[in-house]
Amino acid sequence: MPKQQVKSTDEILTILCEAIKSTLDATTGTSLHYSSTFIRTNKTCLRPEIGCFVLFEGGFAGLVAMNFSADAALEIYTKYNLNMGMPEEDLAKHHTSNEVADAMGELMNQCVGKFRQMLKANVGVGVNQTQPKMVALNQAMKLTLEADLERPQYRRVEFKTEGQKFFYLEITLEKVEFIYQAPDNVSVSSQGEESSSSDSDNNESPEEFMKKLGL
Repeated sequence: MPKQQVKSTDEILTILCEAIKSTLDATTGTSLHYSSTFIRTNKTCLRPEIGCFVLFEGGFAGLVAMNFSADAALEIYTKYNLNMGMPEEDLAKHHTSNEVADAMGELMNQCVGKFRQMLKANVGVGVNQTQPKMVALNQAMKLTLEADLERPQYRRVEFKTEGQKFFYLEITLEKVEFIYQAPDNVSVSSQGEESSSSDSDNNESPEEFMKKLGL
């Protein structure tokens, strides 16, 4: 008999958290941690001092936001660039610098790309993503999806850098269950690579993208 495996919203969120951790661990050469307690909320926001967000759609739809304090963003930015061999004296010193925004946007792009690979390996479902957008903020900004999601789920997860700086993942995700009928002689891998041809981003214009968010 086939083995039935079911993954729901919070298990998908766990895959996303693991993707973020493994990507940032590798790119910064440090060890990050995330809370095993997921916070159920009623909205997804960009928050001070740096917010980054991305939309995805395909097998299911959702919105991911990552919110960094200035200290957390600078620590990740600095360790990312030092890990790539950049001299410390050449690094930006303020979180509002374009270099910091560019680096954080690239890291989020890698995190979501890793999530897509792991999602495909775990549940066999693909999603497409938009290009991540970085925003420096001095107050919170609520994000909404134009798509009419059925039973939207909202979650927040706390992350901590090696230097004890905190940042937060927030997500809006339609309520989903993935039911996979695995043959007895087939196991489902928790890791995997998705072909590069499926990694193409949604090339919509910034105006169309912001309209989707109701901004």
